[in-house]
Amino acid sequence: MDHAPVPEHDPVAGLIAGYQVPRGVADEMIGADGQIRPVWRPFLQRFARLSQEEIARRFARGDRYLRDAGVFFRQYREEGTTERDWPLSHVPVLLHEDEWTHITAALRQRAELLEQVAVDLYGSATLVRDGMLPPELVAGNPAWLRPMVGVPPPSGHYLNFIAFEMGRSPDGSWFVLGDRTEAPSGAGFALENRVATMRAFSDPFPQGSTLGLAGFFREFRDGLQAAARYDDGRLGILTPGLGTETYFEHAYIARYLGLMLLEGEDLVVEQGRTMVRTVAGLKPISVLWRRMDSGFADPLELDDHSQIGTPGLVSSVRTGQLSMINALGTGVLQTRAFLAFLPRIAEKMLGAPLKMSNIATWWCGQDSERAFVTENAHRMMIGPALSQNLPFEIENATAIAGRFLDGRNDDLGGWIAANAGQLVGQEAVSLSTTPVFERGALVARPVMLRVFAARTTQGWTIMPGGYARIGPSDDATALALRWGGSVADVWIVSDTPATSEPGGGSEQSFHRATPSLLPARAADNLYWLGRYAERAEGMIRLARAYHMRLAETGLPDDPRVKMIHDYLKFNGADLTQALPQTVSDQLANAIRCAAKVRDRFSIDGWAALRSLDEEITNQRRNLAPGDEAARALGMVLRGTAGFGGLVHDNMYRFVGWRFLSIGRALERAQHMTQLLAAFAAPDAPEGSFDVAIEVGDSVMTHRRRYLIETNRNTVIDLLALDHRNPRSVRFQISFVRRLVAELPNAEVNGELSDLARAVLRVETQLAVADAAQLGTERLNDLSKSLNKISDLVTSSYLT
Repeated sequence: MDHAPVPEHDPVAGLIAGYQVPRGVADEMIGADGQIRPVWRPFLQRFARLSQEEIARRFARGDRYLRDAGVFFRQYREEGTTERDWPLSHVPVLLHEDEWTHITAALRQRAELLEQVAVDLYGSATLVRDGMLPPELVAGNPAWLRPMVGVPPPSGHYLNFIAFEMGRSPDGSWFVLGDRTEAPSGAGFALENRVATMRAFSDPFPQGSTLGLAGFFREFRDGLQAAARYDDGRLGILTPGLGTETYFEHAYIARYLGLMLLEGEDLVVEQGRTMVRTVAGLKPISVLWRRMDSGFADPLELDDHSQIGTPGLVSSVRTGQLSMINALGTGVLQTRAFLAFLPRIAEKMLGAPLKMSNIATWWCGQDSERAFVTENAHRMMIGPALSQNLPFEIENATAIAGRFLDGRNDDLGGWIAANAGQLVGQEAVSLSTTPVFERGALVARPVMLRVFAARTTQGWTIMPGGYARIGPSDDATALALRWGGSVADVWIVSDTPATSEPGGGSEQSFHRATPSLLPARAADNLYWLGRYAERAEGMIRLARAYHMRLAETGLPDDPRVKMIHDYLKFNGADLTQALPQTVSDQLANAIRCAAKVRDRFSIDGWAALRSLDEEITNQRRNLAPGDEAARALGMVLRGTAGFGGLVHDNMYRFVGWRFLSIGRALERAQHMTQLLAAFAAPDAPEGSFDVAIEVGDSVMTHRRRYLIETNRNTVIDLLALDHRNPRSVRFQISFVRRLVAELPNAEVNGELSDLARAVLRVETQLAVADAAQLGTERLNDLSKSLNKISDLVTSSYLT
């Protein structure tokens, strides 16, 4: 291990004391001459002045941002999926702009090469005909989609967004470990890494600047818009859905770029045009940024087992009415065996060698290459030739350093000979290291960069940075990364001060964009988000009323206590726990609905829901029934009020807000109707009226409005018929009527829709009703009418 030199009186000396770089590898912070790279010194000088306590506070700020934003890492295991905190390494990887200029030139060249290879593979096939690519690596490749042959992409390009995996070799040069052309992920995580890292290190340089990322995404969005062939078409991101490990990124990018986030079930193909199922009917879409593997996109012509695709998408592309970004079938370009042939293909297609080499690769389907791999197996990673993944990712390196990874003792040479055309050998490279802050000190860990290229109206542009994947140990071999680790931001540092984004501070003209369409699936989730959140609050209010009366009487058999207990039990609440499990269940349902519309739901709203969930989990522990439980439930209730306030005060009044609000209002009206039917019944025990008023949060209002003792008529009047009481049934139905009036097709040619008519009918009945006439039977009929309104919402907009 090489120790970084520590000059005397250097303020950075204490920080890097003991920093050890493994022998034979490069380091991002320490140059080949053993000195700190100049690009790192300003950062290290700032960092060295921080105490351990200040460092911990800064890192905690970044971690807190990630938790509040809901950034997580989903792991898939045999026993199910688990979510853990995003593994951010807070110290960024620093590269100077001059070095980055050479990297970007090489990656632009490589992107153009991959585009030309795709054109050939799905067009003239000269590469196979001329022997530049073995036919079995194409025709026998499941990623090469035969239905897409002869189907030029409507946008004019096969590739619009690519990710490159890069490593630095021991001699200091960069090389490509793999290309990501199918549905490259990570760009959204790079954005979040940047925000979180900047929370820890704001203004890290006295001079110069870190290049920003916003311009990259803005130019890419302009490129997407240019790919649309129809003025009435929209842009969207096609996601596999909540179950994918990168769903958060899909939602984040959709929100950041202002694109619709769509799943296969949101789309239908009619007469060759791809349409989105929205609450306003079918609407055309022209460009889909595909974030699912090609085979899943269309079960009709591609993978017939796919349950997440849309039948007919291939035909829509074939007729030129849908641009798919990237084009279907481009995943074939990331085949590992292709790396063995790309250098020679570059000479033919570009007339020049690759500016950045890729990892040395040998396809074992050729005699001399197979012999070389067999003879040098001790320094090789050997795995499937048609694999789409990197050599060091799980299950993709079958053998390394002459040994099988599964421990078997078979003859390696015989195995290579028997499976020749199915295998590639790749050099077992060692990656550079980068500093990571662990246990109060900087330590060297192996690092690999993922860098993104986007096609714009002006050609390829490279994200100024990306994100780094860091190994968990000091093992600098690439294979070490397969066991996890952390991620870090990548800063491209310029010597010149940062300039403001174009348009910043200027008075440019603008126009308001047409409101975005709301897919029916998203509306459905927003509607039920409102219902579940309100249902949880209703249960909390009832449980608090139960424990307050239990504290007053100390008698579980007291008629008032028993009635609340039986009512809650009838509604699925188990009061053997101070805070019923059903409250957690309803909130979990609300969080699940919110997770499915993260692209349309604010970070504050999401954080409020998660905080409420944590509060409920904490309050459920060891609560004594009675006063202690009542006080704890009061704290939880304040959390639900906070979420309600965010929804009411902070959300833009777009169509999605209306569905969320309709769900909340209908649930509150239904809850109050059923509560009154039980607690204002003629045979209800003494004190039941007070329970209804308390659960309806109307105790003070009742005292001021009615100068008589509480009776059934005053309770019904206040909680069912008073149009000024936000807890009353009539208030909520009037609110629903106004919301429904603003929904698409609520009135056509002067005629009300069935939904609008049903809501108006109920509102009118409540407006003319008399408290004395609103008995239990009519309350039960009202409850049925509310259920009918909910059914009409679903049938009119959500299916």
